[in-house]
Amino acid sequence: MNPHEHELSYPFDDTLPEPGRRLQVAPGVFWLRMPLPFALNHINLWLLRDRFRGRDGWTLIDCGVATDELRGHWETVIAEELEGLPIVRVLCTHTHPDHVGLARMLCDRFAAPLWMTLGEYAMGRILSVAMPGADPEAGYRHYRRNGMAEGPQLEALGSRVRRHFPSLVPEMPQSFRRIGDGEAIPIGDRTWAVIVGTGHSPEHAALFSEADGLLISGDMVLPRISTNVSVFDLEPEANSLTWYLDSLRRFEPCPADALVLPSHGRPFRGLHRRIEQLREHHDERLAVVAAACREQAHHAAGMVPILFGREFDAHQMMFALGESLAHLNALWYDGVLRRETGEDGVVRFRAA
Repeated sequence: MNPHEHELSYPFDDTLPEPGRRLQVAPGVFWLRMPLPFALNHINLWLLRDRFRGRDGWTLIDCGVATDELRGHWETVIAEELEGLPIVRVLCTHTHPDHVGLARMLCDRFAAPLWMTLGEYAMGRILSVAMPGADPEAGYRHYRRNGMAEGPQLEALGSRVRRHFPSLVPEMPQSFRRIGDGEAIPIGDRTWAVIVGTGHSPEHAALFSEADGLLISGDMVLPRISTNVSVFDLEPEANSLTWYLDSLRRFEPCPADALVLPSHGRPFRGLHRRIEQLREHHDERLAVVAAACREQAHHAAGMVPILFGREFDAHQMMFALGESLAHLNALWYDGVLRRETGEDGVVRFRAA
C-alpha cells in the first residue's frame, strides 16, 4: 500500500458505487465498481454518455472479468442504469482479464465495436487461446528457469497459468478498431486524447480530457498500490520496469489537479505527486535488488521474499516473480548486474 497516500486527495471521500449501480463523477461520466475474484477485489469501469454513428447511448471504458457474478451485475446495469439506451462502443484500456473479459459479450449484445490499441488486441487474441509460447508448458519453463523449485507451488502456478486467462477471457471480439497514441477521440461533448504507455501491458491506452481535466488512467497510475510491472514467458527479456517509468513522463503534461479516474482505488487528485511517489518506490526497490545481488547471485524467485517479505498464493506469485524479474532485468540492461545461466538451467543475476 502507498505509505504516502495522505498526500493525495479524494473528492468523493469513501463513497463507492454498489456493484451494478453507477455514480456520477462528472457531467456525463459515471463510475461502475465491479467485484473481482482476487486479492485485488474490484475494478472501476466508466460509462460515458455518447452519440456514436447516429446512435444515442454510452461508450463503456473496460468491462470486468467473465464470471457469472459480473454477468449478473451487468444485467442490473443494463436494466436499471443505462436509461434505456444501448452501449454504442466498448473501449478497453488494455488486455488484462479484468478489463477485457466481458468485451465479447457486451460487443455482441449491443452490436458495439471494440476500440483498442493493436498491441493490446493482438495480445488478447494470443492469450485467450493459449497459443504456443503462451501456453502452460511455456509458463512452466519460464518459472522453472527463474528459480521456482519443483514442488507444489510450481505445480499450482502451472495449473493457474493453464486456466487463468482463457477462463476469464473465454473469447475476444473477432474484430476491433485500432486507436493510437495522441489520437483525439470524441465521446459525447468531450474530446479525449489517447496516452499510450507500456511496461504494465504492451500498449495501454489512457484517456485525457483537457477541457475539464479528467484522466481515465487505467492501470498506469493507481492511488493506493503500485502498478504491477512484470516480465512473463512470452517476452523473457522485456525491460518492463524501464518502459513503465519512461511512460509515466507522458502524463506529466496533464495538470496537477486533474481528476484521475483509476481502474483500482478511488478517484483522486494529486497526479504529479503520485508519479513522483511511483518513481521513488521503484528507485527504493532497485536499490534493494542491487544490494542483494552485490552479496550473492540471485534468481527472480529468490528475490521475491527480499522484495515483498511475505508468502503468496499461486495467482499472486505469478505477478510477484514477474515484478522481481522486471527489476532484475532493468538493472541488467543498465549494466549494474550481469546475467548468467547455471548448469541447472536457472538464470541468476550478480553485480557486474
